[in-house]
Amino acid sequence: MRVSRFWFHTLVVGAAVSALWLPLSAQGKVKPVSAGTGTLYIGVFPDHFKVIDEATTTITGKVPFTSGMPRRTSLSKDRTRFYTVEAQQEKVEIIDIASRKTLDAFTLSQGNRKVRIKTLEPDPLHRFVMMVIRPVVKHIDHWEIEPSSIVQYDLATHRVANTLPWPNGEERENATMQFSPDGKLMYLFSEQDVLIYDTTTLKQTDRWELSKPVEEGYGAFEFGQIDAANDEPGFYTAMFQVQDPVQKRRIMGIGRVNLAAKKVDFYTLGPAQQVGFTMAPSRKVAYGLYNEIGKYEFWKFDLEGRKVAARVEFAGRPRMSLKTSSNGKVLYIYNAGDTIDLYDAETFTFMKTIDLGGDVTSDLFVVPGPVTRAKPTN
Repeated sequence: MRVSRFWFHTLVVGAAVSALWLPLSAQGKVKPVSAGTGTLYIGVFPDHFKVIDEATTTITGKVPFTSGMPRRTSLSKDRTRFYTVEAQQEKVEIIDIASRKTLDAFTLSQGNRKVRIKTLEPDPLHRFVMMVIRPVVKHIDHWEIEPSSIVQYDLATHRVANTLPWPNGEERENATMQFSPDGKLMYLFSEQDVLIYDTTTLKQTDRWELSKPVEEGYGAFEFGQIDAANDEPGFYTAMFQVQDPVQKRRIMGIGRVNLAAKKVDFYTLGPAQQVGFTMAPSRKVAYGLYNEIGKYEFWKFDLEGRKVAARVEFAGRPRMSLKTSSNGKVLYIYNAGDTIDLYDAETFTFMKTIDLGGDVTSDLFVVPGPVTRAKPTN
C-alpha cells in the first residue's frame, strides 16, 4: 500500500491547482465534440424513463414505469435491467431495458403494515435483491415504527429468504452493499470495516478491518460515495477522507479498493473539501463537483499522475449531479430540474442543454454501445 505524505502533496497540489485554475470566460470557442454512441436513461416525472441517443442527443423514446414515479434505480451489472423503487418506497419494478417491458414487480407491504425500502442492491445473477427495509404499522390512533433490517428477497419464490443482523448490533437507515463479479460473495460496508458473506448461505465468511489506520499516526478511513459504473469489476475507486498524523486535520485523497485481495491503494490530495467523484471510462481520469452557494467548480483528477489536474469555475446549479459520457469526452450535469447540461470534458465549456419535458426523478444511466436483450427468467 502506498500513502503519500500530506505535507508534500499540499505543496505540490497547491502549486498545480493555482496554475491550472481557469474561469470559463478564458476558454476558447466551443468545438464539436462527440459524446459517444451509447444510450442515456433517466427517470422523468411522472411515470417513465426517457431514452436519449447519445450521438445525436435526441430523445428517441421512453421506458414505461407502471408502479408510480421511478425513484431509486439500480442498473444490473450486465446492464440489461433496471431495479427501480417507486417514490413511495413500497414497490419494486424490474425492467428489461432492451424490450422496455416490466419483467417483475413486488411489494412487502400488506394491509396496514407498510414496508419502506431504503436501499436495494441486485444480485448480478438476478437471483435475489438485498434490501434495507423499515416497516411501519398503522393503528387506529398511532403509527408503530418497527426496527429497520437487511433482508434477502428471493426473486423466484417472491419471499424474504434471509435476514442479516446489523453489524455490531447497530441499526441504521441505509447500508452500502456490493457483490463480487461472479456473484458468490457480498460485501457489506460497516462504518470502516467490510463484512464478507457467502451469497448461497448468506453466512459471514470473512471481515476486512478497514478501520485500522492506513499508516501509523493516521486516522481511520471515511468512505466516500461509490460510483462503480466505470470501474473494473471487483474494484471501486472513490474519494476518501482521513485525519493526518501531523496537524490532526481532515485531508482527502483517492483510494482504489481491491475487494478480492482486501487491499487499498490510497494517496492524499490536500485538505478535505466536499467534492464528488465520478470516474471516466478510461479509468485514467475522474471528475468531481465542488458545490458551494454562489461558487460551483469542476474538478479534474489525474489518476495516473495522482494529482488534481484542474479546477474550473462554472455557472452551476444549487443541487446537481455529474456523469461522464460513454467515451469520456462529455460531462453531463443534471439534477434538479428538467434538463441535462453538456460540457466539454477537456475545456469545460458549455455545449448544449437537453430538455427532458419533466423533472428528473432518478439517477442518469449511461449505457455504452448497443443494448442486448435480457433473458426473462422471472
